[in-house]
Amino acid sequence: MKRSLRRALWIGTVVAVTVAAVPVTSAFGAGSVTATFAKVQDWGTGHETRVTVTNGSAASVSTWRIEFDLPAGTTISSAWDADVTSSGNHYVAVKKSWAGPLAPGATFSWGYNGTGAYRAPLNCTINGAPCGGGTIPTTSPPPPTTVPPTTAPPTTAPPTTTPPTTTPPGGGKKVVGYFAEWGVYGRNYHVKNIHTSGSAAKLTHILYAFGNTTGGRCAIGDSYADYERAYTAADSVDGVADTWDQPLRGSFNQLRKLKRMYPHLKVIWSFGGWTWSGGFTQAAQNPTAFAESCYSLVEDPRWADVFDGIDVDWEYPNACGLTCDASGPNAFKSVVSALRSKFGSSALVTAAITADGSTGGKIDATDYAGAASQLNWIMPMTYDYFGAFNAQGPTAPHSPLYSYAGIPQAGFNSDAAIQKLKGKGIPAGKLLLGIGFYGRGWTGVTQSAPGGAATGAAPGTYEAGIEDYKVLKNTCPATGTVGGTAYAKCGSNWWSYDTPSTIGGKMTYAKNQGLGGAFFWELSGDTTSGELIGAISGGLG
Repeated sequence: MKRSLRRALWIGTVVAVTVAAVPVTSAFGAGSVTATFAKVQDWGTGHETRVTVTNGSAASVSTWRIEFDLPAGTTISSAWDADVTSSGNHYVAVKKSWAGPLAPGATFSWGYNGTGAYRAPLNCTINGAPCGGGTIPTTSPPPPTTVPPTTAPPTTAPPTTTPPTTTPPGGGKKVVGYFAEWGVYGRNYHVKNIHTSGSAAKLTHILYAFGNTTGGRCAIGDSYADYERAYTAADSVDGVADTWDQPLRGSFNQLRKLKRMYPHLKVIWSFGGWTWSGGFTQAAQNPTAFAESCYSLVEDPRWADVFDGIDVDWEYPNACGLTCDASGPNAFKSVVSALRSKFGSSALVTAAITADGSTGGKIDATDYAGAASQLNWIMPMTYDYFGAFNAQGPTAPHSPLYSYAGIPQAGFNSDAAIQKLKGKGIPAGKLLLGIGFYGRGWTGVTQSAPGGAATGAAPGTYEAGIEDYKVLKNTCPATGTVGGTAYAKCGSNWWSYDTPSTIGGKMTYAKNQGLGGAFFWELSGDTTSGELIGAISGGLG
């Protein structure tokens, strides 16, 4: 069902998108600094809250400290983008050192997942001043003397010509995109392109693919691309060239710079994938040792600030992918549990999983539902259902949203996978819908409609049978839709792929189903202006 482009992802707990803002204010400088708590999701036994700090003063704010109490029955289980400590039900949240000063008029958001139903915080203070009721004061009291903005901006702050984007996109939903480490070679796609295409402002999370799994351990995938390659000023995110003696270079350092420019962005290191999933079989024999090795690698002091967690892309536990695994239905759950135990509650632990919704298929082979409680979110790879790996066809869209008359195999569509996973007890808000930024195609086709015979794979720029959306939109524009996705016949070649229009339909589906958002493989397939990611972000907003 899936080949080299088949990648996926899972992360957070998201359910309904009801926002209940509880603004709290505090005076600072010539205006006021405010902290607003917003309920993003509430599924009864837990909730997600976003806290937005706004600098309404005329001076830069070097630091902020929020103190508040949570009502009985409500606790924080994990937090991100702020250092959070607690004593009983009293919590203190402090700005991360990497966040930099908060410019006048700028905002910064951090968040937390909590146990129990959402309840508004009590006794809030920000920078030592009591929180107001729900409005920003029209007259500004003098700044508190205990927290003067004396700290100078770090020398590594982004250029003033590129103001930080701090408001996450997607209307509270996850917008997660893969960055392929090998894309810096033939594809000439670098972290800078995430910025110049406008994609960084539309993403909530980046999955860095892939780390290797070998010998029962996490390992570097490509050291040159990851942290050795020296970037010129022209290719660097911030226009600053790497030096020969700096401790970290490569894509890792570029991601660090990107996160400074876009403080809302989080980066997750994904391990496995189609090529390296075989290593999970040995990892499952000693999950604790595997988790220890992964933690040591992800939290290596050279790049610990780059990554916000780890993603498991095991294709496929207790089933066959490039190789076959017979670890049993509990192996995946054991590996995930060991990772969560080692990484702790504040890290993101996510997974890309099969989207085989057929009866007795790959979803049924593993206890994905049993692992769900340890994962922030799950990404069923709802693409690569059909393709020229079946060289003679029949032609069929590789990423159908729904079944349709004549579909080659029952259960091979996005809706079937989503409903099956929900039926096993996985909360809808923990599921992200997968989108492919590429098409799959056949050649030797005479029939325009799906279901035709073929003679082999259509030519592709990098791999036969696969082509980027940015190419297909011009060389073989879509002429029809089936099952909620698009297709086209150009000469004897037949292609299927998603367009901004069909992605819009899929995002409507994701919202109607209460899904946590969407993810896609992968960034370099989009246009230079980010058409497809724009359709995802806009469709979820």
